[in-house]
Amino acid sequence: MAKSSRPRNFSFTGLFRLTRFPNLLIIALTQYMTALFLTTSTHGLWAIFTHSGLFWLTSSTLMLAAAGYIINDYYDVKIDYINKPERVIVGRILKRRIAMIWQLGLNLAGILIGFFLSPWIGLIHCFSAFTLWLYSNQLKRLPFVGNFSIALLTGVSVLVVAVLFGEKNWLIFTYAYFAFGITLVREIIKDMEDLKGDETFGCKTLPIVWGIRKTKQFVLLLLIVFVASIFYFVFKAKNEVLNTYFMVMIIPAALFILYFLRADTKDKFANLSTFCKLFILSGIISMAFFAAN
Repeated sequence: MAKSSRPRNFSFTGLFRLTRFPNLLIIALTQYMTALFLTTSTHGLWAIFTHSGLFWLTSSTLMLAAAGYIINDYYDVKIDYINKPERVIVGRILKRRIAMIWQLGLNLAGILIGFFLSPWIGLIHCFSAFTLWLYSNQLKRLPFVGNFSIALLTGVSVLVVAVLFGEKNWLIFTYAYFAFGITLVREIIKDMEDLKGDETFGCKTLPIVWGIRKTKQFVLLLLIVFVASIFYFVFKAKNEVLNTYFMVMIIPAALFILYFLRADTKDKFANLSTFCKLFILSGIISMAFFAAN
């Protein structure tokens, strides 16, 4: 007779999955690419990869992000058993108490490192940690507010690189806004994907309050505003690389909208969420072209 599986004090695999390691890699890549190609303070791979401030900034950002994923899963165990039962870690693979100890430790370490780097970064980290907790505890169950908070933090993870290097330029701001906009759309689409579980436990996300049809209309309005403002920022930056990138992105953006209008199942919304991730990755990769510009 097989032994029943019980949550453990430590599981490397469980912690790896709980903290969304691939997403953490994307955050790290974003910050290093931003520093390498969009700042003027340092030049070359060696200068970037030996920059201790950037290393500690990225490390602390990843700590806060990992803590955010842990607290989110901690609060969402019941919902996740309906929406994504195969992904439940807290209480199934890793003990709830241990998960919270990791969450607290990662948050404290990330905030302390932030203050070590600069008071401003420390305050940004405090704001990020608090917002991630508030999101998991309350905001994600409210219409739009939770979506906006996660999108804002995604943009901040790019802007904080400019704070570290003491730079003010339209390139970094434009990419931060791009990350914000795509993440905002993705978070609303994820709410459409998770409609069943969220509704069961009394959440008030946009798809629950408005229905899928009206939520789609709202997302289309957001996309129109987002695209128009992005081209304004591109104009202000006066950069040919940015101009070319966003012109090329019109084609996949149009395909995305067509697929979005026809999406009506959980799997299709999941595909759209992945599509948004690919948009963000393409934006990160496009930063490399500034080296040759």
